Amino acid sequence: MGPVGKQGPSSPPGPTGGPCLLLLFCLRLGASCPQSCQCPDHAGAVAVHCSARGLQEIPRDIPADAVLLKLDANRIAHIPNGAFQHLNQLRELDLSQNTIETIGPAAFSGLAGGLRLLDLSRNRIRRIPKDALGKLSAKIRLSHNPLHCECALQEALWELKLDPESVADLACHTAVREEFVGKPLIQALDSGVSFCSAPHRTTDVAMLVTMFGWFAMVITYVVYYVRQNQEDARKHLEYLKSLPSAPASKDPASPAP
Repeated sequence: MGPVGKQGPSSPPGPTGGPCLLLLFCLRLGASCPQSCQCPDHAGAVAVHCSARGLQEIPRDIPADAVLLKLDANRIAHIPNGAFQHLNQLRELDLSQNTIETIGPAAFSGLAGGLRLLDLSRNRIRRIPKDALGKLSAKIRLSHNPLHCECALQEALWELKLDPESVADLACHTAVREEFVGKPLIQALDSGVSFCSAPHRTTDVAMLVTMFGWFAMVITYVVYYVRQNQEDARKHLEYLKSLPSAPASKDPASPAP
């Protein structure tokens, strides 16, 4: 009876506790992985693979403990604010080969500390909100995007940590200065050009042209007004000269004939 009594209380946790915990663990993994994606767990690090799944937006049910998120080769066009704010363990985010055109100013909030690599290459990005990427310490890839080289882009790039391997592939698809269209962006920046000065010069020239136009209009009006008055005065003088002379008035004191 002694040995039986010892086995009684020790046996239930084995058959009931182990399978239950395993079942809960499996259910948690299945529920947290986005549909049509794969979430392999290697040595406790969760990697979420959603490459080429036809996604048009960022999945909302990404595991909070994910360290790698691959969303490349989809049809995502917009990165909304707070899309990754619950992924504070994320180290690498791949958004390359999408159709991204716009990025919310708080799109990457929550990733500032841990993110090491952000791949935004081969998208449709023209303008980069400075607040969206400026606080990230990660290496950022922006190659093969139709960038518009302007003051806002230049100010944003000053605060970014660009991936050295992809910097050479940054080019000005359009620019505020036509001579840099199609040229490598790094070449333009290394030459010391400032895209921030171009709009000011354009504004100054436009202002000078406008002022010159008004000045010319005023001068033209004054000249026309003076000439018109001179012409009227000349005509009036000729009219007076054409009038017959008035006969001399008869002196009442002169004697009658």
